[in-house]
This record gives sequence, C-alpha cells and structure tokens, in this order.
Amino acid sequence: QVQLAESGGGLVQPGGSLKLSCAASTRTFTTYAMGWFRQTPGKEREFVTAISWNSGNIYYADSVKGRFAISRGNVKNTVDLQMNDLKPEDTAIYYCAADEKVARVRAGVNDYWGQGTQVTVST
Repeated sequence: QVQLAESGGGLVQPGGSLKLSCAASTRTFTTYAMGWFRQTPGKEREFVTAISWNSGNIYYADSVKGRFAISRGNVKNTVDLQMNDLKPEDTAIYYCAADEKVARVRAGVNDYWGQGTQVTVST
C-alpha cells in the first residue's frame, strides 16, 4: 500500500511559477514510478508527466513540455512538479500517481492516487 499526499497548490498569476510536492508513505518508494495528472470539472483526468523509479525515463504531455519539470527524491520519498510560465488553462486539481510500472502511470491505470491539490492560474 502507498499513501500519497500532495501539497503546494494555490493561486498564481499567469506567467508565474508554482511547485507541487507529493509525499509517499511507503518503505519501498524506489519500486514505484510516479506521475502527475490534472482534472478540471466536466473533463477526464489528464496525464501531465511521469518519472521512472530511478529518474531514467521522464515523460511529459505536449501541453506542458518546456514549462513543467518533474523530479523525485528517493531518500525523502517525494516527487515534485515545478511549474513555470503558468497559463489559465493549467488551472485544475493536480493529482499525484504511483505504480510499479511507469507505463501504467502514463496510461492513468496506476494503482495509487493522492487526494489532489488545487492550482488556479488567474489575475
């Protein structure tokens, strides 16, 4: 079992930056690929980014490439999402995801989800 807890959401102006963090409660963090998804009302959950257990493979949705960066700390059991040059269309609830296989994270069929954190990009 893995419990995921996101933090760092909030209100930011367009063009601004925000960093989300996800803390995983597990003794075997290095066996899990991690990722981030987002969802807005009335829409399906959307893949944002994923990272393999050793950070050797990283994937981004086209909509965030060059603006967002995922990283993980295998000592502190955390995965971060640095979001730069934020746009109003980035407004969503952001969810942390975990699974033993990065392909399952990318497909959104991973075993574990966090509760989500709200990100609002607005003036």
